[in-house]
Amino acid sequence: MRAAVIVFPGSNCDADAAWAWEQATGGPAVRIWHDTADLGGAEVAILPGGFAYGDYLRCGALCRFSPAMQAVVAAAGRGLPVLGICNGFQILCEAGLLPGVLGRNAHLRFVCTTATVRVDQPATAWTSACAPGQRLRLPIAHGEGRYWLAAEELAALRQRGGVVFRYCDASGEAAAEANPNGSLDQIAGVCNPEGNVVGLMPHPERAVDALLGGTDGRVLLQSVLRWSTRAHAGAAARG
Repeated sequence: MRAAVIVFPGSNCDADAAWAWEQATGGPAVRIWHDTADLGGAEVAILPGGFAYGDYLRCGALCRFSPAMQAVVAAAGRGLPVLGICNGFQILCEAGLLPGVLGRNAHLRFVCTTATVRVDQPATAWTSACAPGQRLRLPIAHGEGRYWLAAEELAALRQRGGVVFRYCDASGEAAAEANPNGSLDQIAGVCNPEGNVVGLMPHPERAVDALLGGTDGRVLLQSVLRWSTRAHAGAAARG
């Protein structure tokens, strides 16, 4: 599968994301500059971390107007798997592809460490190879990762199984003590109703090689291969 890694002015994890995709899946990755409306025939889109447009106005707010992002929105509507990592998660929320907003960490400090997250929704393009409740150790590095949305929207998100990842302790308990940024309901990542669009604050692309400290991120990138195989099989059966 060919992945398009969208690069905005201020992105700084695009090379990491492209490398991780190629390492984890064996498929090619091409970096797409933000002013390009053509995703180059990609079967997957990844919005990497960084500080797009310098985080002016709000993190990710200006990206929604770029030609590349408009192409991603249109493709997501057709079922293209899209992954937003850290700043990419912020962009997906600002573009309306995911619910909620990401604000300043509750302690008002940048946090750079490794967090444990629990997979609460394995039925997405990016978690289909995960087991329910599976725990992953993934790096985090952000100053504005506190996820929030209104109470009625949170209830709807829970109801449809839209919470994909929650911060948890070593035993898998989604405890407040394991929450590094004050996110509502310990939420570390969410998905759209169709499950093809996922955003998360942790960085799976930094956990695909044991030399980098862990390989737990590989399963997320490899999940989309299983998702695509199932989708094609279903289409063939219907056709």
